[in-house]
Amino acid sequence: MSKKKQQKTSSKLKVNFETKSVGNATGFWANQRLHLLLLFGLACLLYINTLTHDYTLDDAIVIYDNEFTTKGFAGISDLFKHDTFRGFFKEEGKSNLVAGGRYRPLTPAMFAMEWGVFGRSPFVGHLINLLLYGATGILIYLLFIKLLSNHKPQFAVFAAFFTAAIFLAHPVHTEAVANIKGRDEIMTLLLSLGALYLAWRAMEAQKKGLFLGAAILFFLGLLSKENAITFLAVIPLTFFVFTKNKFTSWGRLMLPMLGASFLFLGIRTAVLGSFDVGDAPIELMNNPFVKISGGQYVPVPFGEKMATIFYTLGEYLRLLVIPHPLTHDYYPRHIELMSWGNWKVLLSLVLHFGMGIWAVLNIAKKDLIAYGILFYLLTLSIVSNIVFPVGTNMSERFIYMPSLGFCFVLSVLAYRLGESQKNKQIGIVILGVMILLFSTKTFFRNAAWKDNYTLFTTDVKVSKNSAKLLNATGGELLAQAAKPENESRKDAMATEAKGYLNQALEIHPNYKNAHLLLGNAHFYLKDYANAEASYNQALALDPNFVDAISNKASVHEELGKKYGSQGDHNRAIRYFEQVIKVDPGNAKVLFFLGSSLRVVGQAQAAITRFEAALANAATRENDARIYNEIALAYKALGDEAKAQAYLLKASR
Repeated sequence: MSKKKQQKTSSKLKVNFETKSVGNATGFWANQRLHLLLLFGLACLLYINTLTHDYTLDDAIVIYDNEFTTKGFAGISDLFKHDTFRGFFKEEGKSNLVAGGRYRPLTPAMFAMEWGVFGRSPFVGHLINLLLYGATGILIYLLFIKLLSNHKPQFAVFAAFFTAAIFLAHPVHTEAVANIKGRDEIMTLLLSLGALYLAWRAMEAQKKGLFLGAAILFFLGLLSKENAITFLAVIPLTFFVFTKNKFTSWGRLMLPMLGASFLFLGIRTAVLGSFDVGDAPIELMNNPFVKISGGQYVPVPFGEKMATIFYTLGEYLRLLVIPHPLTHDYYPRHIELMSWGNWKVLLSLVLHFGMGIWAVLNIAKKDLIAYGILFYLLTLSIVSNIVFPVGTNMSERFIYMPSLGFCFVLSVLAYRLGESQKNKQIGIVILGVMILLFSTKTFFRNAAWKDNYTLFTTDVKVSKNSAKLLNATGGELLAQAAKPENESRKDAMATEAKGYLNQALEIHPNYKNAHLLLGNAHFYLKDYANAEASYNQALALDPNFVDAISNKASVHEELGKKYGSQGDHNRAIRYFEQVIKVDPGNAKVLFFLGSSLRVVGQAQAAITRFEAALANAATRENDARIYNEIALAYKALGDEAKAQAYLLKASR
């Protein structure tokens, strides 16, 4: 009996934290301290080139253009009381443009604290992302060391190390790490895995404090992003596969997790006002499953929608195996609407149903490959567009969490290949080469995330049919053209922007923001007639579009000045009057309007406009010009006394 007990003990993986060795593994595989240093060092080396990068993409929404985040510590309470997008849109209602709303206050609260301590500092944001990513790699390693403790020590260390290393090196994670806003993905997985780790410890030690700690981490994961909810399935699955204990011994561990879930859903409902995830809006940039029919967007047929979804699921698998080319933008129509006649759709359907059926049939045997597949499918389900709409076809950040299942499957398969060939070096070589290739791709892909200009102009070469990215690239070119250092290239950049914006409108004719930006491009090029036409198109789509109203007024101001300088003052007056309707306090336009009114003989009306301008003039120099014009108007009315009085004011 003692011999049998000794055999059982020797087969169980042990970690010696004093010597940092693992079980009875030897050499490199016995040195846990070295494993941890290598994994953390890999994360740092891969993403160290992001530390000099600026804010990019959605960082505006949650960081530097968010009215709550930029209040620092004072804004944290507001972040927990509103939709995540509310601080960016700065008014109620607009944050619901994405179906169901978003309640993810934890990472914006972290950004607010960083802002409170360091101010506007993308360096700090990138550094924290890097450190958290490295910590995730370490936790993956430690977690799988525990989960595989009943397997051979050599296999357990091999699988844990390579799962973490492949995960850290994988290029599809660049969006989550190189984009500071992507911290919500990092924190969600880190906290969810932390909850699983503590739950496992709680099962081993049967300590109530660990039960509670696991539930708290899970709750924080939910506050980072709703994807954490999938761990309500992942955690029981993990206990079933990796322990011989019966459900009665670990099932109660799920009760605190369920409590944390209900608490989160209750808070989310109270803040957003609805438990329903919402119907997707009939607007292409927030719902890829619409198309034009009779000049209007209508939902696509169910079959076409599902074919497109399965195509994107196939693309996720392809990117995990061959992560090239990469792009941050998969908006319509980078992914075209698909039909069941497309072989890629059918292949994806067969692959996913095949994987799912095989995994379900083999999970009862506690097969590790089946576990990895189910981990992947379960965590992917919530962002697949099957459960509820996510607002876009797909995104590389959506497979940040699911990719862990893929990395685990690769590690197990590589080890089994080595065993079957009686040469364990085969698996090491295969995975080593893969990590090297992935790392190279990751390091160079990071360069695209330097700033918006670099990111947009790089990725638009890949996402050539994305209306959103074409629009964003056009907008960024115009933003760069407005900078003094680009004055010599201003016209060329505006012309290039027009090309991108016209392409965006070919894909999405009702894209009001593209019409607005196209108007801006025409304005920069002094093509005022086409600028006004573009603004009118935007206003036809949204009569209350504030930016289009304001920019159209700028066109009228320029046209008024143009016709005034040509002596066509009656025409100039009509344009200036249009500006004043929009901006009654515009002192400059009031002055121009008054001058034209005086020239055409409407001296009294001119004086009224001059007095309004005087009330809004900012400098003494402006005052003097206005006084002179008022003097001329009174002189035209024959009131020499008032004319002289204003001339005197002008001379002071």
